[in-house]
Amino acid sequence: MLEEAREIAAVAADKARHYFRKPVRIEVKSDLSPVTEADRSIEDEVRALLASKFPEHGIFGEEQGIEGGDRDEMWIVDPIDGTRSFMTGHPLFGFLLGHLHKGQPDVGVICMPALEEVFSAKKGGPAELNGEEISCSGQTDLSEANIYINEGERLYRDRPEVFERLLCVGKNRRLAFDCYPHALVAAGYVDAVIDYGLEPYDILPVCVVVEAAGGVMTDWSGNALDVRSRGAVVSAATPELHAALLKVLNETS
Repeated sequence: MLEEAREIAAVAADKARHYFRKPVRIEVKSDLSPVTEADRSIEDEVRALLASKFPEHGIFGEEQGIEGGDRDEMWIVDPIDGTRSFMTGHPLFGFLLGHLHKGQPDVGVICMPALEEVFSAKKGGPAELNGEEISCSGQTDLSEANIYINEGERLYRDRPEVFERLLCVGKNRRLAFDCYPHALVAAGYVDAVIDYGLEPYDILPVCVVVEAAGGVMTDWSGNALDVRSRGAVVSAATPELHAALLKVLNETS
């Protein structure tokens, strides 16, 4: 299934590049997030490919929801992770594809079409970038960590006390968005990512890659991620760094 997922990701990437930095129709969904014709076209094609290859499996996509939600085997799709990046010409948008067995993620692909990078893994590893094995940094010291804070605007609006604490930890901090910072954790360039306001299709393909590379990815309470997971997550290169960040995130004083 991992090889099939990579092949489907290649098809999705070609279609994304076809639309990228060209005029596309943009609509606003009920949650006020944007969606483009590229999002819908990519998901349509991916669903058709999955249905032909795995007719007994369910599919959970961002744009069309769940089909076959009672099935043990399910694919999860985010056709363009980072639509705002995509529609403004920023190349750090991704395509996410994952497989779930009884709600648990066991295959994940993070494809960056504009960068021509594909991060992929199955549960238990190894994780790969364009066919070469990758691993997390091994950083255990929070004071020396390179940290990305995703969705900072939303985090500052909803949890200003957490946002302020995060601005004081680590050696270097960057504000960012979407899946690519998590992929950089898997590749060993970034030590941790704090993320916020996510849905299962944003999370589950990514967590397989991070964990296969030796990292830890959970929600802010330290719970393992599954099809019910939503909201806030943290990726870290090591259990020690992960534990230190959970303390920061859940500080009550």
